[in-house]
Amino acid sequence: KQLVDEKAAVIEGCIAHGRIAPVHPHHLIFSIWSLTQHYADFDTQVQVILGPDRGSEGRFEDAHHIYIGPDDGVYLADRDAHQILKCSTDGELLMSLGARYKAAMQAPFNHPSDTAVAPSGKIYVSDGYGNSCIHRFTTTGEHIDTFGSPGSGPGQFRVPHSLRVAKDGRVYVCDRENHRVQVFSPDGQFLDQWTDFKFPMGIHIDDNQIVYVTDQVPRLSIYTLDGELLARGRTFENCHNVYTDSRGYIYGVDTANQRGHKFAKV
Repeated sequence: KQLVDEKAAVIEGCIAHGRIAPVHPHHLIFSIWSLTQHYADFDTQVQVILGPDRGSEGRFEDAHHIYIGPDDGVYLADRDAHQILKCSTDGELLMSLGARYKAAMQAPFNHPSDTAVAPSGKIYVSDGYGNSCIHRFTTTGEHIDTFGSPGSGPGQFRVPHSLRVAKDGRVYVCDRENHRVQVFSPDGQFLDQWTDFKFPMGIHIDDNQIVYVTDQVPRLSIYTLDGELLARGRTFENCHNVYTDSRGYIYGVDTANQRGHKFAKV
């Protein structure tokens, strides 16, 4: 924890001198961990920072995707505990979704994979490894509804692995084992699907509403919200997720080598 606090102080110094855009130091550190570490490593590190005893809410059993919401809430899919945990930037547990260590069939949750918050404040969760559906919650965590079922047809899933919500409310889901990205209305109506992927794993939408998708070709593909392919290139094996920063740099998760890759526009 002392080392993390020292690194956070360095980040604060860079912000003060204008070297990087303003960002919460611990947010940035958590994001770097999620991009560069295996689950066990990330889990251990976050536990040291957050401090609660193992098995209690607020301590991660199996950290999967991390997501920073528009309210600066830190959402983490605690996959094997069957929960979504929302923490403050200081690590305080603010909200938990799902019953800890209790799996449910086509209900929250059975090894959830990712979280995203819509402009409306509604929370979407991809669920995930045991289930094949998307759950929608209110801002305060009340379950609204669930859409999707096991299968390969429109609106069905085989491992919904990652998801993001655009500013217009459309929901984009990496349907990994069906080799596609599916697009839905805010209330879960199927709108479109993008194919030509091999096991898409991570999806990200930047502030300009450009969509980034990683798959296991391995490639990084860049799209408009309407599915127009803008750019595509080979990356590295097992790019588990992708993210961008305010300066336009692209970060990819290299789980095979326990590191992150940073790409710059040229």
